[in-house]
Amino acid sequence: MHILHVVGARPNFMKAAPVMRALREIGAKQTLVHTGQHYDANMSDVFFQQLAMPAPDVNMGVGSGSHAKQTAEVMVRFESVVLEQRPDVVLVYGDVNSTVAAALVCSKLLIRVGHVEAGLRSFDRTMPEEINRLVTDQIADFLFTPSEDGDMNLLHEGVPQERIHRVGNVMIDSLVRLLPVAMESKMKGLPDKYALVTLHRPANVDDSHVLKRILQSLLEINKDLDVVFPVHPRTRQRIVDFGIDVRKLHLLEPVPYIEFLALQSGATVVITDSGGIQEETTYLKVPCITVRSNTERPITVTMGTNVLVGQDTEKLRTELSRILDGKAKSGAIPPLWDGHAGERIAGILQNLLPSHESQESKLSTS
Repeated sequence: MHILHVVGARPNFMKAAPVMRALREIGAKQTLVHTGQHYDANMSDVFFQQLAMPAPDVNMGVGSGSHAKQTAEVMVRFESVVLEQRPDVVLVYGDVNSTVAAALVCSKLLIRVGHVEAGLRSFDRTMPEEINRLVTDQIADFLFTPSEDGDMNLLHEGVPQERIHRVGNVMIDSLVRLLPVAMESKMKGLPDKYALVTLHRPANVDDSHVLKRILQSLLEINKDLDVVFPVHPRTRQRIVDFGIDVRKLHLLEPVPYIEFLALQSGATVVITDSGGIQEETTYLKVPCITVRSNTERPITVTMGTNVLVGQDTEKLRTELSRILDGKAKSGAIPPLWDGHAGERIAGILQNLLPSHESQESKLSTS
């Protein structure tokens, strides 16, 4: 059994790592392809060692560009890679351009595709990631969902039941593995209580009026609760461009995952527009305020610690007051978010592929 993994950004390495470990345990041949969609200086040798995964076998070096250019470039470069490797299944992760690009290439070449983190929907088609999710899930052969809402979305879209496999959350697999390390890596010089902030989505940082309103709210929050803000390069540039003074906030450079996990676990509240952080805070039972009006991870709201406030700064302050008054959502960890999703994926592939391969063998010899 030969499995080829396609990743395009740091979070997707963290989703692939537990799957690769589980497949290694059952003796599968594996190839790891990094499209190079995002370059991340924090992806050092230590990063791969911490995840217990090898460095990529292939780095396609696609780089940045418009959605069309980047998707097309991944497709062109990946086609030759997958034709050379001829895997039994290609696994794609998440919702980045590399995900849908690789899935499209494989579907045309009749190479089976498994989508890890399938079925997530924000129901907002202005988000490029939503288009990537919809297209990938329609052409994938194996759909590995993290929660029940993913199953229901896929069934509603006409995906056959037999393609859907609820396995849990692979990102939580990596969190469970690395949390003990993170607890020993806490940053020095931080306040005892703090709000941890991340902002990077274009809707929040590209509009000067929106960004100024959000940052003004953070400055007000900072009077009652120290704000620790690892600033995404895109966001930092916008702050400079718009001439916003945020020096009173505790600004940090982007931090590696282990250190960021430590920051999350110690936070009084996390204020974010990131999808993955909504999941991690739910598992850690840390209150999360999401500066978005929708989420592709609704289980973090219905079951977890997450609250959506959109760009309503008054609602942001109200929710923060609730948390500081000890009235935060308690939340629960969703089913199957237990650190074993990767093992379930490996088990499903092991059970499904041999029977399919033996049928092909019979056909070729008849």
